[in-house]
Amino acid sequence: MTKKQFTCGNFSFDLSKKSLIMGILNVTPDSFSDGGVFFDEAKAVARAVQMAEEGADIIDIGGESTRPGAAKVDAKEEIKRILPVIKKIVKKVKIPVSVDTYKCEVAEAALGEGAAIINDISGLRFSPVIAGLTAKAKAGLILMHMKGTPSNMQEDPKYNNVVSEIKSYLKESIKIALKAGNKKESIIIDPGIGFGKTLEHNLIILKNLREFVKLGYPVMVGISRKSFIGKILKTESNMRLEGSLAAAVLAVKEGASIIRAHDIKETVRALKVAEAILNTKAK
Repeated sequence: MTKKQFTCGNFSFDLSKKSLIMGILNVTPDSFSDGGVFFDEAKAVARAVQMAEEGADIIDIGGESTRPGAAKVDAKEEIKRILPVIKKIVKKVKIPVSVDTYKCEVAEAALGEGAAIINDISGLRFSPVIAGLTAKAKAGLILMHMKGTPSNMQEDPKYNNVVSEIKSYLKESIKIALKAGNKKESIIIDPGIGFGKTLEHNLIILKNLREFVKLGYPVMVGISRKSFIGKILKTESNMRLEGSLAAAVLAVKEGASIIRAHDIKETVRALKVAEAILNTKAK
């Protein structure tokens, strides 16, 4: 096994060949970019199928908005939102379904219905029990860094050294995951762009992405339509495609193995060209 391998459930990816694209599917009324658009079950399922057809490697379903200041949703409501969608999607697509949650009850219900990955924005800080659930299910586990909680994370976040502090946090998350029985090849790390970070913090993280690659695990980056792009371009979330693609291409150049995106077709095309260049040997 090399650090370029990722396994989740019955799926296995060789990350040395190409980066993966995780399609975002928010089954919420209030997510920052597409809140309410796919809150309807039939629309959510159709969108998942469309993303798979456009080249997404993973579908990531979220039932609670984690945008700054978002209202909390209890586990029961989150399960009610996502479970019917998961049940249908796993039958319609031949790619893994990931669930974006930090609640153990939601993770357990999702894994029971065929989800192959749990994407935990708290890096196992809110519910360490999740690590045992993914280990038992042989599922993938994504460990993200977040400073604070979604409700307060953007209230003047401060770091002495943003890169080293995130690395320390992720090392602790990895330790919890491995101790619970998760295999190294089933773990992905995410520095958490926009989760308790200023514009400058986000740019420093992206500039120093190889520091996270050095931890020996595939690195996922979620930059699609995020506010740091809006601050640079002075645009609303639906006008951030070009900025998202620029950040995605540079993230892959700096070693990212998974890009989390809203705009699948465009991201697939951008990365195909970028990787053709990056994989060409210099003469």
